Amino acid sequence: MKTWIPLIAALLLVACKPAAETAPAEPAAPAADAPASSVPEPIARTHGGAAAPTPAAAGEVDDHTEVNQRIGQLLGDASRYESAILAFQQAVAQKDAATVAAMIDFPFKTTVDGQPAVIRDAPEFIARYGRIVTPEMADVIVRQRYSELFVNGKGVMFGGGEAWLNGICVDDACSSFNVRVVALQPTR
Repeated sequence: MKTWIPLIAALLLVACKPAAETAPAEPAAPAADAPASSVPEPIARTHGGAAAPTPAAAGEVDDHTEVNQRIGQLLGDASRYESAILAFQQAVAQKDAATVAAMIDFPFKTTVDGQPAVIRDAPEFIARYGRIVTPEMADVIVRQRYSELFVNGKGVMFGGGEAWLNGICVDDACSSFNVRVVALQPTR
């Protein structure tokens, strides 16, 4: 009986901890009525409209571990996603339309001046860059903390759905993929 007392005490301690201490919260699944297109719904419609993350304080480390584990579980090679995510943020911060265009999966459905649009290729995207990647959208993308990225089967989401990245198969067997920007959309 004495050998069971520590085990019972440990089980009671675990059972009494708040849920946040016992298991990480799972992001809500996308809405069941998600559109058939490859463009993910904004976060406001998929999991409650969480506020945009705040940038890391000076000297604070933005830990990539949990997000990379989730990417690896749901999407594939996390190191490829991490490189693409950081390159995307840097390109947007530098207003480098050509680099962002090189990361887009064309043809590309987006919103230009509040109207749905299909961007057919990189030159068209570059010409319309400032009307697609608005200052508000750029701010959300640049300020996004890696540790607060939302990840599900549709990809990796910035902010409230302003940008999504996902793997695009290179061949029919999907033996290889490229991480691409699959959505840029205003959410406000």
